Amino acid sequence: MNEHSDSRVVIVTGAAGGIGTAIVAAFEAQGDRAVGLDIEWGTDLRDPAAVAAEVRTIHEEHGRIDVLCNNAGVGAVGDVVDATPQDWDRVFAVNVFGIANMSAAVLPFMRAAGSGAIVNTCSVAAEVGLVERAVYGASKGAVLGLTKAMAADEATTGIRVNCVSPGTVDGPWVRRLVAESDDPDATRAALEARQPLGRLVAPEEVAAAVVYLAAPTTFTSGQQLLIDGGITGMRIVR
Repeated sequence: MNEHSDSRVVIVTGAAGGIGTAIVAAFEAQGDRAVGLDIEWGTDLRDPAAVAAEVRTIHEEHGRIDVLCNNAGVGAVGDVVDATPQDWDRVFAVNVFGIANMSAAVLPFMRAAGSGAIVNTCSVAAEVGLVERAVYGASKGAVLGLTKAMAADEATTGIRVNCVSPGTVDGPWVRRLVAESDDPDATRAALEARQPLGRLVAPEEVAAAVVYLAAPTTFTSGQQLLIDGGITGMRIVR
């Protein structure tokens, strides 16, 4: 072990941009060692054997795994009529099975250590119905259910499992959707307006919530922390 042996080792999936990059930066800013994984860097969360091998390598190199941030995710636009079987397979393979594969690989090391924290990136789409987000919303509903089930399974092992559910995040996926729309200014304005606080969520705000949920001083498990600009908590009539 090196001079940073007392710092936590944090794995962050989907680390190549947006929320993932912000999560890595937030943990590193407080002295933790963040190991970022991403499909752009060769990590395919859909392959359980490859994921398990990569996690073993991380543990061998660092000697511990304290926090897992299951942040990687993909989106889809459309209702259930528009959605193709390929859409369902693609989104669930990453958003749900990817979390399962990573967690299955990491949990044995955390159980052996008797401690750990897992934070899954969910979405406000798990709580409210969003227009033309049928596949995505269904996948995030599964993430919320999986989070609670994992928390129950780990309640006696010293491992806490929670999730963070952002509203519409000002990240690469949303920016691409806005840019590709017929009227980018109107599209962005509509996305901002559907959140009662009137703006998009910053990736750094989501990262701060993830760091909070992963902190050893945070005594909670099986919970969803909503960073949603008030979508689920209020209705404003103007």
